[in-house]
Amino acid sequence: MHRHLVKSALAAGAALAVLAACGTGSGERTSEARGTKAAVPAPPEKKPVEGLPGMPPVLDPEDVYAADRPNKLSPVVKDFPSRVYVPNTESDTVSVIDPKTYEIIETIPVGRQPQHVVPSWDLKTLWVNNNRGHTLTPIDPKTGKAGKPVDVHDPYNLYFTPNGRYAVVMASLDRELVFRDPHTMAVKKTVPVSCYGVNHADFSLDGRYFIVSCEFSGELLKVDTERMEVVGQQRLPFEGAMPQDVKISPDGKKFYIADMMAHGMWVLDGDKFTEPTLMPTGKGCHGLYVSRDSREMYVSNRGEGTVSVFDFTQNRLTKKWDLPDGGSPDMGGVSADGKVLWLSGRYDAEVYALDTRTGTQLARIPVGSGPHGLAVYPQPGRYSLGHTGIFR
Repeated sequence: MHRHLVKSALAAGAALAVLAACGTGSGERTSEARGTKAAVPAPPEKKPVEGLPGMPPVLDPEDVYAADRPNKLSPVVKDFPSRVYVPNTESDTVSVIDPKTYEIIETIPVGRQPQHVVPSWDLKTLWVNNNRGHTLTPIDPKTGKAGKPVDVHDPYNLYFTPNGRYAVVMASLDRELVFRDPHTMAVKKTVPVSCYGVNHADFSLDGRYFIVSCEFSGELLKVDTERMEVVGQQRLPFEGAMPQDVKISPDGKKFYIADMMAHGMWVLDGDKFTEPTLMPTGKGCHGLYVSRDSREMYVSNRGEGTVSVFDFTQNRLTKKWDLPDGGSPDMGGVSADGKVLWLSGRYDAEVYALDTRTGTQLARIPVGSGPHGLAVYPQPGRYSLGHTGIFR
């Protein structure tokens, strides 16, 4: 047994001598081992998105909101004063709020029943949708001055195709989607629809289609952007459904549709356009707004005066904020720095400013009657898809 151990030791010594002669001493082997350990495979390259022709490239295939980071303002808007523009549907005015002081600094007379204030695709104009006045009032966000109204029939809401080629008017009572020149608003194509109350929308990751909510018939449409044609239609599986705001998930795989009668969000696979499932949030679920880090979405529950917070990664609601003394939180937007959520109080002639970290109410500002689709402006992003500010 002893002789066997001696032989083994001699053999080991010989092996070490050979290694030393080859220039692979223990120091170098240690270095080599460290180098091997430190080498990390390069992450797989993200496959570029083949977007709608003419559309700006998708910055991140896994986050459609990658351009919306805090204070990441386009050179077009970086010198615009920060303001909150509130359309008062029953007062036929737009209240302009200074977000630093929470005070109204101007009241702009506009047409009959202004519903939403909509940033243009090129970010240079804010369009006030005077629904029953059948006009759009342009506001210069650099000066805050209103321009000459443009004749547009039944402009309940307004969107822009991701390539900036067309404005899309949601003609709710006319039961039409009207594709127009984004600057002159001249009609390019009118698309009649069979549902009632075309209302809100959002576009797919590649911009090639968009999902539209039909408020009064409880239906959803899928529209081919380039062909300007309805390619899908379905009725929501809830008696009396009234779908409202629409938002796509950061990864582009799901659409969320607020429903004020089902009291929650429908979760839809937009590509397959199969039957969606309902996620309860609160009474009168209405507006949907994504946080600046793309991690959360703020959901206004107009019928109970609350805001639910949805976590995209966890795929669940994580918080619910109650407005002090109640209220009717409706449409709005997030501040450029991401710290404040602004919402109109539709039935209370007021506007709410909430801290996005805690839900604390920072201000409650009296405005005109029937405040609706307010726009916080400017916001980060390269271009606008419309509504109260959907930026990419």
